[in-house]
Amino acid sequence: MAKGTPSIVVACDGSDHSLHAAKMAAELAKSAGQPLKLLAVFPGTKLERLVVSGVWPSDIEEEAKSYGRKIFDAARQAVSGAADPVEEVLLKGDPAKEIIEYLENNPGTHLFLGRRGHSLVRSLTLGSISEKVVRHATGPVTVVSE
Repeated sequence: MAKGTPSIVVACDGSDHSLHAAKMAAELAKSAGQPLKLLAVFPGTKLERLVVSGVWPSDIEEEAKSYGRKIFDAARQAVSGAADPVEEVLLKGDPAKEIIEYLENNPGTHLFLGRRGHSLVRSLTLGSISEKVVRHATGPVTVVSE
């Protein structure tokens, strides 16, 4: 694997699990002296519903930005006092696929994510997104449970 700029990235979806992961990521970023980045994915399922219902592309973009702002504001509040995020990354599509692709394109990234988030299907083991990310990640991943 190619070496990249070390950074700590937390995948956020606004759930309690992701906010807990954000706190842990911020603590590690502070102690390791690495930048903290926030990552959110506007789910493809929401995108598809908006397209099918006839929403204009400009309105879809505003919906995605609003989603990201809400998620990032919650994450910033959760990490307040521990570390200041240096970047907010908002992607669109299938969350697991987008996160895995982000890791491939950003070597040196240590990803933090919650064990469960806002998934339609709840399971007793890892959530479907975190399970896919762990199986296919190209770098270190820390799955945080409450």
